Amino acid sequence: MSNIGILGAGRVGTNLAGKLSQAGHHVTIGTRSPEDTAARTVGLDPRIAFADQRTTARTTDIVINATPGDSSLKRLTDLRTELSGKILIDVSNATHAAADGLPGDLCYPGSSLAEKLQNALPHTHVVKTLNTMLYMVMTAPETLTTPPTAYLSGNDEHAKRTVTGLLADLGWQPEHIEDLGDITTARATEAMILAVPHILRRHGLKPTAITHTH
Repeated sequence: MSNIGILGAGRVGTNLAGKLSQAGHHVTIGTRSPEDTAARTVGLDPRIAFADQRTTARTTDIVINATPGDSSLKRLTDLRTELSGKILIDVSNATHAAADGLPGDLCYPGSSLAEKLQNALPHTHVVKTLNTMLYMVMTAPETLTTPPTAYLSGNDEHAKRTVTGLLADLGWQPEHIEDLGDITTARATEAMILAVPHILRRHGLKPTAITHTH
């Protein structure tokens, strides 16, 4: 079992925290206001700990970035020392908000948030995954009629194997996990977010994910 820190306590962060804690991992949620977050999330697994983001990054072995993608780069660069030598799982998409609040244009066209993070954190093993679906699918892929795909991008093979193990704990079958290659491949999966707001405007906030079949 792993010691996992999750930066961000929105729907993505708390959803992942609950499922990983149930799977037996020690989970700490890192936010700017740990006490307020603990009070707001009273329904979560009581074994989940709360701390500030710097403490969370320093005291855990695997860190999940579930902060807003448009501010993740600055936030995580400030934690360079704490994240050194660790696996950073980036599940965010860096987009500007459209007028209706849904994702708009990419913040890093021609690149990706994952690449920017890897460049800013050279001693951290960044792995991009789970960013091609809505939060509820991340921990319950079996709820979709067509099995969704979890894509992986990262430079370190051991880190990707570790993340693949965590995906299994979230309910992902091996045949539905696709390793695309190094971190530069994340620009492809991050660009997939451009289709999501159009789908949501047509169908509402229903479980949605990108998938491919063999």
